Amino acid sequence: MRIRYFADIRFPLERANGVQTMETCHALARRGHHVRLVVRPDTAVPPRDAWAYYGLPRVPTLIIERVRVPASPSGRRAAYVAHCLWRSVGRSKADALFTRDLTIAGLLLRVPASFRPPVVYESHGYAPAVAEDLPAMISGAAAISPAKRRRLEGRERLVWSRADGYATITAALARELELRFGPRTATAVVPDGTRMPEATDAGLRQDAATAGPIVGYAGHLYAWKGPDVLVAALGRLPGVRAIIVGGLAGEPDLARVRALAERVAPGRVTFAGQVEPPRVAALLRQADVLVLPNTPGRVSVAYTSPLKLFEYMASGRPIVASDLPALREVLQPEVNAVLVEAGSADALAAGLSRVIGDAALAARLAARARDDVREWTWDRRAERIEALLESVTGGRA
Repeated sequence: MRIRYFADIRFPLERANGVQTMETCHALARRGHHVRLVVRPDTAVPPRDAWAYYGLPRVPTLIIERVRVPASPSGRRAAYVAHCLWRSVGRSKADALFTRDLTIAGLLLRVPASFRPPVVYESHGYAPAVAEDLPAMISGAAAISPAKRRRLEGRERLVWSRADGYATITAALARELELRFGPRTATAVVPDGTRMPEATDAGLRQDAATAGPIVGYAGHLYAWKGPDVLVAALGRLPGVRAIIVGGLAGEPDLARVRALAERVAPGRVTFAGQVEPPRVAALLRQADVLVLPNTPGRVSVAYTSPLKLFEYMASGRPIVASDLPALREVLQPEVNAVLVEAGSADALAAGLSRVIGDAALAARLAARARDDVREWTWDRRAERIEALLESVTGGRA
């Protein structure tokens, strides 16, 4: 099948969006599909090689097409969207168009189906709700205006009703969209994934008892993701250290978490910073327990499918996570993770203390999580997308 994947991002992109996009396209190409990933050029000087940055072998059936765009944000967006329409309408050499960009999906779907290939949209959240909550989630985010909310609601309704295929990142999101807009066919729940590393031991590090336990976290340092809760929990766990992977120098989120760590757990938090994706797994292996301390909120409750969740499960380390519906779609309490009250530093500290103090529990949870994550690899994600694409294209090769 010939798939054109539209992602209006500079590429390679160090954030989760870039990792997910590259891994998904790579997995589809490995399954024999011809994938053309349409992105913007890298802004680093000199430009980075995407294959090396993501640590993936080249696959001849995956082509990375970089669209030349102006420097200004408005001109850049307009140029990219215009390119997508030009490459999609008329005698397109694609069997299917795929995107997680709501605006691009909406524009493509305004073109009559007889003039374009089938369009499959992947939703990562109900856009008006995400935009409404953004100021409380990310420092400096602007409040949504009533006019923008109406525009986003209209796009969501249009894409839900007209998309040839529709994927959601969680089952909770699929249920919410169906309640808002009514049932539809050709849908699939397609969570994120991970690579499976070579076999590793499960449970606590062998030197944990003598060197002291370490808690690990990977990802953005936005407050809604809970790094502040993790650091506050360390203040209740004398002798426990932490390693935090993520956070860009100069960003207010990193400064905020650093300041909190200096105040409540001085000298006990190592900030590894933003690292290339292939280096994350080794850093996680330095920890004894891995945490997903998301705070309660609409995004965490229904829309989140964190890459780190699946990376944690593959790492051979036990997981302590917030007890939230979206995470429960993958994590089972007392089976492959310990789940605690979301947003509570006391509850997180208790959960961490329990796992650190019980090596048998840690080993059992870690081993089961590693076994379960085979259902959530990038290859399995590609299989789910492939099935959806085949359902809307008639299985064209």
